[in-house]
Amino acid sequence: MRLLVVSNRLPITIIEKEGKLRFKESVGGLVSGLSAYLDSLSGSSFTKSEYIWVGWPGIAVDDKTKEELRLKALTEFHAYPVFLSEKVMEKFYHGFCNKTIWPLFHYFPSYAVYEEDYWLHYKKVNEAFCDAVMEIIKPDDVVWVHDYHLMLLPRLLREKISNPIGFFLHIPFPSYEIFRLLPEKWRKEMLEGLLGADLIGFHTHDYTQYFLRCALRILGYEHNIGKLILEDHIAKADTFPMGIDFQKFYNAVNSQEVQEERAKLKKTLADFKVILSIDRLDYTKGIINRLQGYEIFLEKNPQWRGKIILVLRVVPSRIGVEQYQQMKKQIDELVGRINGRFGNIYWTPISYQYRFLPFHHLVALYNIADVALITPLRDGMNLIAKEYITTRTDKAGVLILSEMAGASKELGEAIRINPNNREEIADAIKEALEMPLEEQVRRNQIMQNRLKRYDVTKWADDFIQKLLSIREEQKRFNAKLLGNYSEQLINDFKKAKRRLILLDYDGTLVPFAGHPQMAKPGEELLKILRLLSEDQKTDIVLISGRDKDTLQNWFGTLSIGLVAEHGIWIKKKNENWIMTQPLTSDWKSRIIPILEMYADHLPGAFVEEKEFSIAWHYRAADPELGSIRAKELMDDLVNFTANIDVQVLQGSKVVEVRNAGVNKGTAGLYWISKNDFDFIMAIGDDWTDEDLFKVLPEKSYSIKVGMTPSHARFNLHNYKEVQKLIEDIVK
Repeated sequence: MRLLVVSNRLPITIIEKEGKLRFKESVGGLVSGLSAYLDSLSGSSFTKSEYIWVGWPGIAVDDKTKEELRLKALTEFHAYPVFLSEKVMEKFYHGFCNKTIWPLFHYFPSYAVYEEDYWLHYKKVNEAFCDAVMEIIKPDDVVWVHDYHLMLLPRLLREKISNPIGFFLHIPFPSYEIFRLLPEKWRKEMLEGLLGADLIGFHTHDYTQYFLRCALRILGYEHNIGKLILEDHIAKADTFPMGIDFQKFYNAVNSQEVQEERAKLKKTLADFKVILSIDRLDYTKGIINRLQGYEIFLEKNPQWRGKIILVLRVVPSRIGVEQYQQMKKQIDELVGRINGRFGNIYWTPISYQYRFLPFHHLVALYNIADVALITPLRDGMNLIAKEYITTRTDKAGVLILSEMAGASKELGEAIRINPNNREEIADAIKEALEMPLEEQVRRNQIMQNRLKRYDVTKWADDFIQKLLSIREEQKRFNAKLLGNYSEQLINDFKKAKRRLILLDYDGTLVPFAGHPQMAKPGEELLKILRLLSEDQKTDIVLISGRDKDTLQNWFGTLSIGLVAEHGIWIKKKNENWIMTQPLTSDWKSRIIPILEMYADHLPGAFVEEKEFSIAWHYRAADPELGSIRAKELMDDLVNFTANIDVQVLQGSKVVEVRNAGVNKGTAGLYWISKNDFDFIMAIGDDWTDEDLFKVLPEKSYSIKVGMTPSHARFNLHNYKEVQKLIEDIVK
C-alpha cells in the first residue's frame, strides 16, 4: 500500500542556478508537518519507500527537461512534479487561489475577485493534477489531497478510480452566508469536488459544520453525524486539529545553534521583557491590530515604558498581491509612529524586521520571549502558537491568542482575545506581563501535554485510519451492489416460467422533481415498460404513493398493474380500480389545517390531498429549514394522531399521513398470492418500500435504490441504473 500526498507545492523546490537545475527543500507548515509524518511511516501499513508526493516544483521548465526532472525527483525525493506554465500559475495561484478563495474563506469578501478566466484556470490546473495522479496510481494506493488549491480534484479522481481518497482543508471553511457569495456554478462544483473524497477533514468543529451546512443548503445533501450518503459512495466530514512535530521543536532548544542564537538575543534584550510577534505578511494575520493594541497599552501603562520591547518579525509573502503591498506600507508607518512617539535614545519600543527566519533563530526567539502576541483576524489553525508553547522548556511565558484562530479551540489556557478590539489586546498584554510565574507554568504544562499527545504524526495517522475505516464501511455497501449479480438476475429472469416485477416510481424509475407533476414519465421509459409488459410470462406492477388518477393518466394505456397511495388502491392490468379494504377519510379535515399551517411557515412547501392520504411536500423549500420544519411537523402529527387510526411517515422530502394497516407490503402480498411466480423482483428507493422488501420470498431479487441500509438483498446507485437493468432484461 502506497500513500500519494497531493498538494499545490512539492516538499522540494527546483531552482535554476548558474544554468543548472537544483533541488532545495521547501518551507511551510504543511511541508514540515507532513514530512515528519512520512518519516514516521516505517513499519506501518505504508513504508518510507512507498509514498509519493505530487505537486508543483516551483518552476516552469521546457519539455526536454521534464522527464529528466521527473525521474530524479521520483527516485531521490519520492516526488512527482506537475509542470505548469508561468501564465497558468499566474491565473491559478495568484489569481483564483489568492484573489478569490483566500480572501473569501478568511472573511474578507471585499477583497475577493470573481474573474471567470481565473476560475477556468483553476479547473484546468485541477485537471492537470488529476492527469498526473493517474499517471502513477496503483490499485491499492491511498490518495490524500491537501488544501484549497485542489478542491475540485477529489471528484475528478473519483470519476476515474475507486481508491480511498482523503481531502484536508488547511484554511477556514466559511459560513454559508460567505460561501454563497461565489457564483452558483463555482460553489456547486467546489462542493461536489470536495464530496468526491471519502473523508473531508477540517481543523475545527465550526469549519466542519459550516461545510455540512453548505452541502445541505446548496446541494441538498443531508448528513448523519457528518456522514453523507451519496450516489456513488459514502463521504464523511470530520474534525482533525493539526499538530506540530513536538519533539523537533522541544529538542531543538538544546541544540548548539539555538543556544548560540539565544545567547546573542539575551545579550541584546537582557534589560527588557520581550513580547514576540511573528507572522507572514498577510491581511488575515491582524498585524495592524496588534500594533494598535500595543500602542494603546503604552498609552495606558506608562510604568512599562522602557521595560518592554515588541520584537516584530514579518515574513515576506505572496509578492504581487496589491493588499499586501499596502499593508507593508501601513506596518512600516505604524512602527515608525510608535517608535517616534514613545521611544528615546535609550529605548526603542519595537524591534522590527521584514525577512525570512532560519529555524534556529525562530526557536531561539520563541524560547526567550516572555509573551507571544498572536492575533489573526481569521486563521485555519495557526501553528506558531503551538510552536511557541512547545519551545518553552522552562514552562514560563504567556501566550496571547486570537479566538479567531483554529488553535484557540485547543489552547484554552492561553489569554484569548478578540483581535478586533484593540483595548482588549492592550489589556491582555498587561495581564500577560503581570501573570505570576506559577500560573504561567500551570497553564503551559497543560498545553504542552496536550500538544505532545496530539502531535502532527498522531493527527495524520488519525486521518488516515479514519479514511481506511470509512472505506471498509464502503466495501460492506459495495458487497450489496447488484453489480456482478445482474447477469445471474437476467439469466434467472429468462429461465423463469412466471415472473413478477414490482416497481416504485419516484426516485426509482425517474429522478425526483421540484413538484410531483413535473416527474411525468418520458417516452423512453414508457417504451421500456411497454416492451416488458408485452411478455405474457411477466406481470409488472407499479407501486407508488401517488394518487390513482395520476397513475391512470400516465400509465393507463399500458398492460400493467398499478397500486396507488402506497396500497390503498389496486388496479390489475386491464381491470378497474378497487380498494384493498374499506377506509374512511373523515380524519383528513382535522389534519389538513396542521399541514397547511406548516406549509405557510415554509416557502416552497405545499399540501397534496389524495383520496385517503395527505402529503406535505418540501422538496422546493430551503433544505435546512425544510428539514427542521419536517421534524417539528412529524412530532406534532405523531402526538395529534395518537388516537386516530392513521399512520404518519416521512419519505424523501415529504411527510405523509394515511390510513393505518395499508402499506406496500400488503399490496405486494396481494399480487404474490395470485400466481405461483418463480421469479420475483422488487425495486424501490424509499423507506416505505421496506414493507415490501420484508414480505418477499427469500430468493426474490429485492433492490434498494441508493446507498442506505435496507432489508433489500441488493443496492443500485440511482434511477439510471434501474432503467439500464430493465433495458437489459428486455433485450
